[in-house]
Amino acid sequence: MSIYEYRPALIFCAAVAAAFGAVMGSFLNCAAWRIARGESFVRGRSRCPGCGHELTARELIPVFSWLMQRGRCRACGQKVSARYPLTELGFALITVLCLLRFDLTVLCLRNYVFLCCLFLLTLTDLDAMLIPDGCHIASAVAWVAALPFLFTGWRDVLLHASSALAFGGGLLVLSLVMDRLLGRDSMGGGDIKLFAVVGLYLGFVGTLFSVIIACALGLLLQALLKRKGGDRAFPFGPAIALSAAAMLLYGEPLVNVYLGLFQ
Repeated sequence: MSIYEYRPALIFCAAVAAAFGAVMGSFLNCAAWRIARGESFVRGRSRCPGCGHELTARELIPVFSWLMQRGRCRACGQKVSARYPLTELGFALITVLCLLRFDLTVLCLRNYVFLCCLFLLTLTDLDAMLIPDGCHIASAVAWVAALPFLFTGWRDVLLHASSALAFGGGLLVLSLVMDRLLGRDSMGGGDIKLFAVVGLYLGFVGTLFSVIIACALGLLLQALLKRKGGDRAFPFGPAIALSAAAMLLYGEPLVNVYLGLFQ
């Protein structure tokens, strides 16, 4: 059954997806915060980072709790970062876009796992310049687990696997050469592994466009950071994740728009 066959079903599914996405955004934000600090994200209740107050159920409602408490902890009154509602709203939007793009299919579920991993590693990289290996493993496992349901022939499987090896291995070699020439690290290992996973999902052409977009975004974000007087290097992971998500959701029209510029 397609959600597009019946408009009320489409509206209902989109609303459920938005609510679920907000909850997932809250969870991924909490997980990223704990991973960045070396804590377990599967044990222990959510708490205020300022006073340690354990949050109750009514304090954990995505977006609404933050609004009702006017952006402050109910126990100590300390300001709660706007990052919380923004990440919840942002991932709610991502969830709805994934559903609308891929419908109620195994492909939607597989790609949603990948988007969750991209979102999580974006937050951890921003917090601690860290891309957890677990994100790469979970993405690869989801891709392999979906193969029996999405199998279109061994040629397609080999093309995607080859893309992963080509981009992961190619960027590793390039990074080692640049490290030697520059006398410093040019690209983190997490970034290289991430491009390998992107190759698995997007194939050669999609990953190539993702690399181009990620480099452009990375340079833009670094320039904006320097313009504001920051001396900290901007992590590359968020740019890779954003470009990969864009190509995953809208790769074909983006490629067509680009190619149309030369016609």
